Amino acid sequence: MCGRFIDPNLRNTEVEMSQIKIAPFPRRYNVKPTDEVVILAKHPLTAFTARWGLIPSWFSGDAPKDWKAATFNARVEDAPTKPTFRQVWRHGRCLIPVGGFYEWTGPKGRRQPHFFRSAGNEENLFLAGLASRWHDLLTCTIMTRAATDAMAGLHERMPVILNADERGAWLGGSDGAGLGDDARLEHHPVRPFSMRDDGPELIEAIGD
Repeated sequence: MCGRFIDPNLRNTEVEMSQIKIAPFPRRYNVKPTDEVVILAKHPLTAFTARWGLIPSWFSGDAPKDWKAATFNARVEDAPTKPTFRQVWRHGRCLIPVGGFYEWTGPKGRRQPHFFRSAGNEENLFLAGLASRWHDLLTCTIMTRAATDAMAGLHERMPVILNADERGAWLGGSDGAGLGDDARLEHHPVRPFSMRDDGPELIEAIGD
């Protein structure tokens, strides 16, 4: 799964923040479900901001808090047939750029966070996502898949991390099979942190 990540560094990329029509915000190191995040969609790629946690367009509630399901992740194997995701599976593909993400190991009460980032030439990771507009609110979810060796055995699930060739395939309607097989990651343990903590110190490595 993917429940926390850090904002991407979009400077000097094809989606340079100064060139996109969204209000910039300071880089965050503890992005949580229900936070506003940057997504990329359409052709040519356009940046939008969306609430992390998908709300399907058909939901009849009056406020985002009325939607109780945990839809910040969607399983790529199941999404095509799940009522919450099957419509946007066909028409709501997006990319979610991140600078890295966290995963936890260990027993409850002594959970150890690990920070994962790209082990390749690109600083950012581009995750497969789905986006849905509910009323006037754009919402999104991150796709997950069975973990590869890149997770170093720390978790059984991981985000679908797309290489340069796979991004176009995902946006073009790929069934998702095999996407992310070749993701290259490096990781290190970091200090435990709370919901309110933020800052670059969150991703600093600590001893094993």
